[in-house]
Amino acid sequence: MIIKILAEGGNMVPGPALSQKLGPAGVNVNQVIQKVNDATKDFKGLKVPVELDIDLGTKEIEVKVFSPPVSGLLKKELGIEKGSREQKTIHPANASIEQIISVAKSKFPDMLCNDLKSAVKSVVGTCVSLGILIENKSAAEIEQEIDSGKYDNEIKEERTETPEEKKKELQEYFAEVDKEQQKLLKQREADAAAKETNASGTTNSAEPEKK
Repeated sequence: MIIKILAEGGNMVPGPALSQKLGPAGVNVNQVIQKVNDATKDFKGLKVPVELDIDLGTKEIEVKVFSPPVSGLLKKELGIEKGSREQKTIHPANASIEQIISVAKSKFPDMLCNDLKSAVKSVVGTCVSLGILIENKSAAEIEQEIDSGKYDNEIKEERTETPEEKKKELQEYFAEVDKEQQKLLKQREADAAAKETNASGTTNSAEPEKK
């Protein structure tokens, strides 16, 4: 019997949905949870696809763990909680090409890609949807640069460590980007508050005076 679930790495807890899936198998839920938590402990803080292969006769349980979605791996790699809904104006992070290669390498076995370069491009595509900058540029620009061969050496050598000097440059650039983003968000808040105040004033002025 095969059961597929999405578990929080190393922190799966009992719940009605899990009990309902495991009920027909007649196995101990707590035993399953312990096995899954042991198998996914390296993915703490991430949602991990897990496949349970249960032998209905012996009640033996085999746990197969698949790597988390690319978006989850990127968020962990870059230390962010979520992506952006305004990909062209609000950016949650500024990644190095080495970080993108690192994510691509860890996800490559589960991807339908012929080589690491195509896997890197796939990860960059996810960066586009999340609004993540790469090498101080939009992810869309990096896609074009990968096609042109600009990062062939880094990909061929499977570089996953970002040099300290480059880390500093990327952080400094993003600090300036984020400063402008915060100004934009504050201005939006102020505009929204002013609009609300004006709307409220208009409503009040329209009310007839009480005698």
